Amino acid sequence: MPDLYRVDSGRLTLNMHEGQLRAWDSKRRFVFVLAGTQSGKTSWGPWWLHREISRTADPTGKGQIPNDYIAATASYDLFKLKMLPTLREVFEHTLRMARWWSGDRILELRDPNTGKFWANDSSDRMWGRIVLRSASSGGGLESLTGRGAWLDECGQDEFSLETWEAVLRRLSLFRGRVLGTTTPYNLGWILQELYKPWLAGNRDIAIINFPSYLNPLFPMAEYERARATMPLHRFLMFYQGLFAKPAGLIYDCFDDAIHMVKDFDIPKTWPRYVGIDFGAVNTALLWIAEDPGRGRYVVYRESLSGGKSTQEHVDEALALAKNENVVLWLGGAGSEDQQRMDWNSAGISVGQPYVSDVEGGIMRPYGLFKTKRLFVFESCRGLLAELGTYKRKLDESGQTTHEIENKRKFHRLDALRYIGSGLVDAGVVLGQNIWS
Repeated sequence: MPDLYRVDSGRLTLNMHEGQLRAWDSKRRFVFVLAGTQSGKTSWGPWWLHREISRTADPTGKGQIPNDYIAATASYDLFKLKMLPTLREVFEHTLRMARWWSGDRILELRDPNTGKFWANDSSDRMWGRIVLRSASSGGGLESLTGRGAWLDECGQDEFSLETWEAVLRRLSLFRGRVLGTTTPYNLGWILQELYKPWLAGNRDIAIINFPSYLNPLFPMAEYERARATMPLHRFLMFYQGLFAKPAGLIYDCFDDAIHMVKDFDIPKTWPRYVGIDFGAVNTALLWIAEDPGRGRYVVYRESLSGGKSTQEHVDEALALAKNENVVLWLGGAGSEDQQRMDWNSAGISVGQPYVSDVEGGIMRPYGLFKTKRLFVFESCRGLLAELGTYKRKLDESGQTTHEIENKRKFHRLDALRYIGSGLVDAGVVLGQNIWS
């Protein structure tokens, strides 16, 4: 069976299979490879990045903006065990054009004109750098201006919409290209931000899909074993690289075709409800409007921010609510009385949610989705991504447990859970019988 690359008498030859070649030939800005496990995604990514460096770097390396490139993956374990060894194999050992600065997680690129490395220390100016990060590194992407990026396993739950947006900010000056290589794991931001716009004809995006067996090294017998023994949704995701509703998805009744609606001008008279999830780093607000004539609701605004005082959060919320008929603010867990008192002192009276337990809180908005009485503006991208990612853990046999996976990550859904209890009880609070 052929290897991906071969070096013969100093000449490098890439031997790509059909799926890799389709991604290689794409000229679009965002090239996302959604493919089965062991299909040759990660091993191929560094070669795409190498070509992008050759194509976009300042040859002198002395320009005002450095030759910086991003290589990011979902978690530190994936970075350490998968992405880093693959990048070092290609750039350091095969091409001999990089060296590894472990403390800063940087591959320094050799000056192609002199054949030398510039830096004596990792903080020195370099001809070029590949900055390696994981989604869990948070602000680690915020300190550079990138010319291109490779994102591996970016479909995993740990790689959030916020991480994707951070990458785009870093590439905005050069409108740098992105290669994403992943197996689908959920119905989150890749589906919403890339796959659906691609289906709609967005010319900036290319989605390249292929199954595991397109890799000539992958045994067809293993593919057939998986097809015969695995639940269909897992086989579709992990061996065909296709989106499927994952097991344990909590809001499994949510359907984009039904519940996601185009933004529209909401009448000023419609009552508004705001849910708040408190947090020093992540404070989420979710705004819902009620169509009182039909007893339906729509989520029309969302926010997620941190590093602000309570007064700053309150002032921003009051400015948004100035010409709106906000009748109810609910937020926080039962134990967060102090946060509610702080918001009250700053100018907004935030009540305690009417349902204190998590499962009961989930069932309120779930029931509204199920009965087609709750909808979401398509501009609420963060909430849509969370709805497609929010799921329960599976046990060793693949059965759903009661435990929510990565529970602390879903700030917008917590805000929805808090205010959802108020929507059901609004008939009591406001003197309206919306369920009649």
